[in-house]
Amino acid sequence: MNFLLREVRAKDLQTIFELADTFSLLNLPPDERIIGEKIKASDKSFRGESASLEESEYFFVIEDIEKKKVIGTSLILAKHGTEEFPHTYFDVKKKERYSKELGIGFIHQVLKLSYDSDGPTEIGGLLVADHYRGRPEKVGKQISLIRFLYMAMHRQRFEDRILCELAPPLSPDGRSEFWEALGRKFTGLPYMEADYLSSQNKEFIKNLFPEEDIYTCVLDAKARYVIGRVGLSTMPAKHLLESIGFKYLNQIDPFDGGPHYGVALKDITLVKKTKQYELSDGKIGIFNTLALVGLDHADGFRGCTSYFELKNGKVVVPETTKSLLDVASGDKIYLTPLSEGTI
Repeated sequence: MNFLLREVRAKDLQTIFELADTFSLLNLPPDERIIGEKIKASDKSFRGESASLEESEYFFVIEDIEKKKVIGTSLILAKHGTEEFPHTYFDVKKKERYSKELGIGFIHQVLKLSYDSDGPTEIGGLLVADHYRGRPEKVGKQISLIRFLYMAMHRQRFEDRILCELAPPLSPDGRSEFWEALGRKFTGLPYMEADYLSSQNKEFIKNLFPEEDIYTCVLDAKARYVIGRVGLSTMPAKHLLESIGFKYLNQIDPFDGGPHYGVALKDITLVKKTKQYELSDGKIGIFNTLALVGLDHADGFRGCTSYFELKNGKVVVPETTKSLLDVASGDKIYLTPLSEGTI
Protein backbone atom coordinates (compact mmCIF):
# COMPACT_ATOMS: atom_id res chain seq x y z
CA MET A 1 0.00 0.00 0.00
CA ASN A 2 1.70 3.17 -1.20
CA PHE A 3 -1.13 5.65 -0.62
CA LEU A 4 -2.30 7.26 2.60
CA LEU A 5 -5.72 8.87 2.83
CA ARG A 6 -5.74 11.61 5.45
CA GLU A 7 -7.07 15.01 6.39
CA VAL A 8 -5.36 18.00 4.83
CA ARG A 9 -2.56 19.90 6.58
CA ALA A 10 -1.26 23.44 6.21
CA LYS A 11 1.93 22.20 4.55
CA ASP A 12 -0.15 20.82 1.64
CA LEU A 13 -1.31 24.26 0.43
CA GLN A 14 1.17 24.80 -2.40
CA THR A 15 0.78 21.30 -3.83
CA ILE A 16 -3.01 21.58 -3.74
CA PHE A 17 -2.87 24.99 -5.42
CA GLU A 18 -0.78 23.53 -8.26
CA LEU A 19 -3.24 20.65 -8.58
CA ALA A 20 -6.30 22.93 -8.56
CA ASP A 21 -4.69 25.15 -11.18
CA THR A 22 -5.06 22.35 -13.75
CA PHE A 23 -8.83 22.09 -13.19
CA SER A 24 -11.88 24.37 -12.94
CA LEU A 25 -13.77 23.45 -9.77
CA LEU A 26 -16.05 26.00 -8.14
CA ASN A 27 -15.62 24.54 -4.65
CA LEU A 28 -11.83 24.24 -5.00
CA PRO A 29 -10.60 27.11 -7.18
CA PRO A 30 -6.89 27.76 -7.86
CA ASP A 31 -6.71 30.54 -5.29
CA GLU A 32 -4.16 30.23 -2.49
CA ARG A 33 -6.21 32.42 -0.15
CA ILE A 34 -9.37 30.33 -0.60
CA ILE A 35 -7.48 27.04 -0.33
CA GLY A 36 -5.79 28.31 2.84
CA GLU A 37 -9.15 29.23 4.34
CA LYS A 38 -10.50 25.79 3.48
CA ILE A 39 -7.54 24.11 5.15
CA LYS A 40 -8.15 26.14 8.32
CA ALA A 41 -11.88 25.39 8.26
CA SER A 42 -11.15 21.70 7.72
CA ASP A 43 -8.79 21.56 10.68
CA LYS A 44 -11.48 23.04 12.95
CA SER A 45 -14.10 20.67 11.54
CA PHE A 46 -12.05 17.51 12.05
CA ARG A 47 -11.30 18.69 15.59
CA GLY A 48 -15.03 19.21 16.21
CA GLU A 49 -14.51 22.94 16.84
CA SER A 50 -16.75 24.42 14.09
CA ALA A 51 -19.58 26.57 15.40
CA SER A 52 -22.21 25.21 12.98
CA LEU A 53 -22.80 22.79 10.12
CA GLU A 54 -22.64 25.54 7.51
CA GLU A 55 -19.13 26.44 8.70
CA SER A 56 -17.94 22.83 8.62
CA GLU A 57 -16.03 21.31 5.75
CA TYR A 58 -13.79 18.27 5.62
CA PHE A 59 -10.81 18.33 3.27
CA PHE A 60 -9.24 14.97 2.40
CA VAL A 61 -6.04 14.27 0.50
CA ILE A 62 -4.34 11.16 -0.82
CA GLU A 63 -0.58 11.05 -0.44
CA ASP A 64 1.96 8.99 -2.31
CA ILE A 65 3.99 8.03 0.74
CA GLU A 66 7.05 7.00 -1.28
CA LYS A 67 7.28 10.42 -2.93
CA LYS A 68 5.78 12.21 0.10
CA LYS A 69 3.50 14.17 -2.19
CA VAL A 70 -0.26 14.89 -2.25
CA ILE A 71 -1.67 13.61 -5.53
CA GLY A 72 -5.44 13.99 -5.04
CA THR A 73 -8.15 15.73 -3.01
CA SER A 74 -11.82 15.54 -2.08
CA LEU A 75 -14.19 17.60 0.09
CA ILE A 76 -17.31 17.34 2.19
CA LEU A 77 -19.26 20.57 2.78
CA ALA A 78 -21.40 19.71 5.80
CA LYS A 79 -24.23 22.06 4.78
CA HIS A 80 -24.78 23.68 1.39
CA GLY A 81 -27.71 26.11 1.62
CA THR A 82 -28.83 28.48 4.37
CA GLU A 83 -31.23 31.44 4.73
CA GLU A 84 -28.34 33.82 4.12
CA PHE A 85 -26.68 31.81 1.35
CA PRO A 86 -29.25 29.43 -0.23
CA HIS A 87 -28.49 26.50 -2.48
CA THR A 88 -29.67 27.58 -5.96
CA TYR A 89 -30.62 25.34 -8.86
CA PHE A 90 -33.02 24.86 -11.77
CA ASP A 91 -35.78 22.28 -11.36
CA VAL A 92 -36.18 20.40 -14.64
CA LYS A 93 -39.85 19.68 -15.26
CA LYS A 94 -42.28 18.65 -18.00
CA LYS A 95 -45.25 20.80 -18.93
CA GLU A 96 -48.05 19.79 -21.33
CA ARG A 97 -49.65 22.31 -23.69
CA TYR A 98 -52.62 21.37 -25.88
CA SER A 99 -54.85 23.15 -28.40
CA LYS A 100 -58.31 21.58 -28.87
CA GLU A 101 -58.99 23.76 -31.88
CA LEU A 102 -55.84 22.68 -33.70
CA GLY A 103 -55.72 19.20 -32.24
CA ILE A 104 -52.04 19.69 -31.45
CA GLY A 105 -50.23 19.08 -28.19
CA PHE A 106 -46.66 19.38 -26.92
CA ILE A 107 -44.76 18.20 -23.88
CA HIS A 108 -42.24 20.90 -23.09
CA GLN A 109 -39.17 20.75 -20.89
CA VAL A 110 -39.13 23.76 -18.58
CA LEU A 111 -36.65 25.14 -16.07
CA LYS A 112 -37.73 26.77 -12.80
CA LEU A 113 -35.26 28.62 -10.59
CA SER A 114 -35.46 27.22 -7.05
CA TYR A 115 -33.81 27.83 -3.68
CA ASP A 116 -33.03 25.63 -0.67
CA SER A 117 -32.36 27.54 2.54
CA ASP A 118 -32.01 24.33 4.58
CA GLY A 119 -29.66 22.56 2.23
CA PRO A 120 -27.99 19.16 2.11
CA THR A 121 -24.43 18.05 2.71
CA GLU A 122 -22.46 18.39 -0.51
CA ILE A 123 -19.47 16.41 -1.75
CA GLY A 124 -17.00 17.92 -4.21
CA GLY A 125 -13.40 19.00 -4.70
CA LEU A 126 -12.42 15.73 -6.40
CA LEU A 127 -9.02 16.16 -8.05
CA VAL A 128 -6.40 13.60 -9.11
CA ALA A 129 -3.03 14.42 -10.67
CA ASP A 130 -2.96 13.52 -14.37
CA HIS A 131 -0.22 10.89 -14.22
CA TYR A 132 -1.99 9.00 -11.40
CA ARG A 133 -5.20 8.47 -13.35
CA GLY A 134 -5.81 5.07 -14.87
CA ARG A 135 -3.43 3.31 -12.52
CA PRO A 136 -4.46 -0.09 -11.11
CA GLU A 137 -4.61 1.33 -7.57
CA LYS A 138 -7.54 3.55 -8.71
CA VAL A 139 -6.43 6.58 -6.74
CA GLY A 140 -9.50 8.59 -7.75
CA LYS A 141 -11.84 5.95 -6.41
CA GLN A 142 -9.97 5.81 -3.10
CA ILE A 143 -10.05 9.57 -2.45
CA SER A 144 -13.69 9.75 -3.52
CA LEU A 145 -14.98 6.88 -1.37
CA ILE A 146 -13.10 7.79 1.80
CA ARG A 147 -15.66 10.56 2.31
CA PHE A 148 -18.42 8.01 2.83
CA LEU A 149 -16.43 6.03 5.37
CA TYR A 150 -15.96 9.27 7.31
CA MET A 151 -19.67 10.08 7.08
CA ALA A 152 -20.45 6.64 8.48
CA MET A 153 -18.07 7.32 11.38
CA HIS A 154 -19.67 10.69 12.21
CA ARG A 155 -23.26 10.72 10.94
CA GLN A 156 -24.28 13.47 13.37
CA ARG A 157 -21.92 15.91 11.64
CA PHE A 158 -23.82 15.77 8.35
CA GLU A 159 -27.27 16.36 6.89
CA ASP A 160 -29.64 13.51 6.08
CA ARG A 161 -29.40 14.39 2.36
CA ILE A 162 -26.18 14.19 0.35
CA LEU A 163 -25.70 16.16 -2.88
CA CYS A 164 -23.15 16.10 -5.66
CA GLU A 165 -23.06 18.63 -8.51
CA LEU A 166 -21.48 17.01 -11.56
CA ALA A 167 -19.60 18.90 -14.26
CA PRO A 168 -21.26 19.11 -17.70
CA PRO A 169 -19.59 19.08 -21.12
CA LEU A 170 -17.60 22.28 -21.71
CA SER A 171 -15.65 23.44 -24.73
CA PRO A 172 -11.83 23.05 -24.66
CA ASP A 173 -11.51 26.71 -23.66
CA GLY A 174 -14.02 26.31 -20.79
CA ARG A 175 -17.03 27.77 -22.61
CA SER A 176 -20.49 26.70 -21.38
CA GLU A 177 -23.05 26.58 -24.18
CA PHE A 178 -25.84 26.57 -21.60
CA TRP A 179 -24.55 29.76 -19.97
CA GLU A 180 -24.06 31.52 -23.29
CA ALA A 181 -27.66 30.75 -24.31
CA LEU A 182 -29.24 31.68 -20.98
CA GLY A 183 -27.23 33.10 -18.08
CA ARG A 184 -25.18 35.61 -20.06
CA LYS A 185 -28.36 37.11 -21.53
CA PHE A 186 -29.67 37.95 -18.06
CA THR A 187 -26.41 38.98 -16.37
CA GLY A 188 -24.07 40.18 -19.10
CA LEU A 189 -21.28 38.26 -17.38
CA PRO A 190 -18.89 35.70 -18.88
CA TYR A 191 -19.31 32.16 -17.54
CA MET A 192 -16.15 31.84 -15.44
CA GLU A 193 -16.67 35.23 -13.78
CA ALA A 194 -20.31 34.50 -12.93
CA ASP A 195 -19.44 31.03 -11.62
CA TYR A 196 -16.76 32.50 -9.36
CA LEU A 197 -18.98 35.35 -8.13
CA SER A 198 -21.72 32.89 -7.20
CA SER A 199 -19.38 31.25 -4.70
CA GLN A 200 -19.09 34.59 -2.90
CA ASN A 201 -22.62 36.00 -3.23
CA LYS A 202 -25.75 34.68 -4.97
CA GLU A 203 -27.72 37.95 -4.82
CA PHE A 204 -27.34 38.64 -8.53
CA ILE A 205 -28.87 35.27 -9.42
CA LYS A 206 -32.09 35.99 -7.54
CA ASN A 207 -32.38 39.55 -8.83
CA LEU A 208 -31.34 39.06 -12.47
CA PHE A 209 -32.53 35.57 -13.41
CA PRO A 210 -36.20 35.20 -14.45
CA GLU A 211 -38.64 33.89 -11.85
CA GLU A 212 -40.97 32.44 -14.50
CA ASP A 213 -40.70 29.06 -16.21
CA ILE A 214 -38.08 28.95 -18.95
CA TYR A 215 -39.07 26.77 -21.92
CA THR A 216 -35.93 25.06 -23.16
CA CYS A 217 -37.30 24.91 -26.72
CA VAL A 218 -36.33 28.59 -27.08
CA LEU A 219 -32.67 27.74 -26.41
CA ASP A 220 -30.37 26.69 -29.22
CA ALA A 221 -29.63 23.01 -29.81
CA LYS A 222 -26.14 23.11 -28.26
CA ALA A 223 -27.52 24.53 -25.00
CA ARG A 224 -30.39 22.03 -24.85
CA TYR A 225 -28.00 19.13 -25.45
CA VAL A 226 -25.93 19.71 -22.29
CA ILE A 227 -28.88 20.02 -19.87
CA GLY A 228 -28.46 17.32 -17.24
CA ARG A 229 -25.48 15.72 -19.02
CA VAL A 230 -22.01 15.12 -17.62
CA GLY A 231 -18.71 15.72 -19.36
CA LEU A 232 -16.66 12.79 -20.61
CA SER A 233 -14.06 13.17 -17.86
CA THR A 234 -16.85 13.17 -15.24
CA MET A 235 -18.43 9.91 -16.43
CA PRO A 236 -16.41 7.68 -14.05
CA ALA A 237 -17.52 9.78 -11.06
CA LYS A 238 -21.15 9.56 -12.21
CA HIS A 239 -21.00 5.77 -12.54
CA LEU A 240 -19.32 5.46 -9.15
CA LEU A 241 -21.99 7.56 -7.45
CA GLU A 242 -24.80 5.61 -9.12
CA SER A 243 -23.24 2.34 -7.95
CA ILE A 244 -23.57 3.40 -4.30
CA GLY A 245 -27.09 4.80 -4.47
CA PHE A 246 -26.99 8.33 -5.95
CA LYS A 247 -29.69 9.30 -8.47
CA TYR A 248 -30.34 12.22 -10.78
CA LEU A 249 -32.59 14.70 -8.95
CA ASN A 250 -34.01 16.39 -12.06
CA GLN A 251 -32.12 19.48 -10.97
CA ILE A 252 -29.29 21.26 -12.75
CA ASP A 253 -26.72 23.96 -12.09
CA PRO A 254 -28.09 27.38 -13.12
CA PHE A 255 -24.76 28.32 -14.71
CA ASP A 256 -23.70 25.38 -16.83
CA GLY A 257 -26.65 22.95 -16.79
CA GLY A 258 -24.67 20.20 -15.05
CA PRO A 259 -26.82 17.58 -13.26
CA HIS A 260 -27.34 17.35 -9.52
CA TYR A 261 -27.24 13.86 -8.03
CA GLY A 262 -28.40 12.99 -4.51
CA VAL A 263 -29.22 10.29 -2.00
CA ALA A 264 -30.23 9.94 1.64
CA LEU A 265 -27.19 9.38 3.86
CA LYS A 266 -28.73 6.25 5.34
CA ASP A 267 -29.23 4.76 1.87
CA ILE A 268 -25.61 5.02 0.68
CA THR A 269 -24.48 1.41 0.34
CA LEU A 270 -20.98 2.08 1.66
CA VAL A 271 -22.35 3.88 4.73
CA LYS A 272 -24.64 0.96 5.48
CA LYS A 273 -21.74 -1.51 5.18
CA THR A 274 -19.28 0.41 7.38
CA LYS A 275 -18.66 -1.05 10.83
CA GLN A 276 -16.18 -0.61 13.65
CA TYR A 277 -13.89 -3.52 14.52
CA GLU A 278 -11.10 -4.29 16.94
CA LEU A 279 -7.77 -5.16 15.38
CA SER A 280 -6.45 -8.63 16.10
CA ASP A 281 -3.09 -10.33 15.66
CA GLY A 282 -2.74 -12.86 12.89
CA LYS A 283 -1.77 -13.25 9.28
CA ILE A 284 -3.94 -12.76 6.25
CA GLY A 285 -4.64 -16.11 4.60
CA ILE A 286 -6.20 -15.36 1.21
CA PHE A 287 -5.71 -11.86 -0.20
CA ASN A 288 -9.06 -11.49 -1.93
CA THR A 289 -11.21 -9.14 0.15
CA LEU A 290 -10.47 -5.42 0.01
CA ALA A 291 -11.80 -2.60 2.16
CA LEU A 292 -11.40 1.02 3.04
CA VAL A 293 -10.15 1.32 6.59
CA GLY A 294 -9.91 4.45 8.67
CA LEU A 295 -9.80 5.92 12.15
CA ASP A 296 -9.52 9.15 14.08
CA HIS A 297 -5.85 9.03 14.99
CA ALA A 298 -4.05 11.28 17.47
CA ASP A 299 -2.41 12.85 14.42
CA GLY A 300 -5.76 13.35 12.67
CA PHE A 301 -8.01 11.23 10.48
CA ARG A 302 -6.18 8.69 8.35
CA GLY A 303 -7.16 5.77 6.18
CA CYS A 304 -6.15 3.53 3.28
CA THR A 305 -7.32 0.56 1.25
CA SER A 306 -6.32 -2.80 2.66
CA TYR A 307 -6.97 -6.50 2.42
CA PHE A 308 -8.56 -7.94 5.53
CA GLU A 309 -10.06 -11.03 7.17
CA LEU A 310 -12.60 -11.32 9.95
CA LYS A 311 -11.78 -13.80 12.70
CA ASN A 312 -13.96 -14.28 15.79
CA GLY A 313 -15.56 -10.89 15.34
CA LYS A 314 -12.24 -9.07 15.04
CA VAL A 315 -10.37 -7.90 11.97
CA VAL A 316 -6.94 -8.92 10.77
CA VAL A 317 -5.01 -6.70 8.36
CA PRO A 318 -1.46 -6.91 6.98
CA GLU A 319 1.39 -5.45 9.01
CA THR A 320 1.96 -2.90 6.24
CA THR A 321 -1.52 -1.53 6.88
CA LYS A 322 -0.90 -1.29 10.62
CA SER A 323 2.32 0.54 9.96
CA LEU A 324 0.73 2.97 7.49
CA LEU A 325 -2.12 3.81 9.86
CA ASP A 326 0.09 3.67 12.97
CA VAL A 327 -2.21 1.21 14.77
CA ALA A 328 -1.70 -1.95 16.77
CA SER A 329 -3.69 -4.98 17.85
CA GLY A 330 -6.48 -3.97 20.21
CA ASP A 331 -7.06 -0.61 18.51
CA LYS A 332 -10.45 0.12 16.92
CA ILE A 333 -10.78 0.90 13.23
CA TYR A 334 -13.69 1.47 10.86
CA LEU A 335 -13.91 -0.82 7.85
CA THR A 336 -15.94 -0.56 4.63
CA PRO A 337 -15.81 -3.74 2.49
CA LEU A 338 -15.43 -2.85 -1.19
CA SER A 339 -15.30 -6.00 -3.30
CA GLU A 340 -13.76 -9.31 -3.97
CA GLY A 341 -10.40 -8.99 -5.68
CA THR A 342 -8.98 -5.64 -6.68
CA ILE A 343 -10.52 -2.25 -6.02
